[in-house]
Amino acid sequence: METQKNNPLHGVKLEQIVTDLHAHYGWEYMGHEINIRCFNENPSVKSSLKFLRRTPWARTKVEHMYLKMLDNKASKK
Repeated sequence: METQKNNPLHGVKLEQIVTDLHAHYGWEYMGHEINIRCFNENPSVKSSLKFLRRTPWARTKVEHMYLKMLDNKASKK
């Protein structure tokens, strides 16, 4: 079994990704960056998870946003 040492998303649950992004950016910015209804109309972690689990293109965009956030935090240290 191969390990995924080079995959920063390995072991990170989608719920944690959405929660961290919301805490860092807020729903308004997230909805501006990724124009999806679950971020713009009555946003919640639950509705976002439901949508993102069924919509691969949106999940990919959220994962990229998360990686960008991690890179920005790392560069500030």
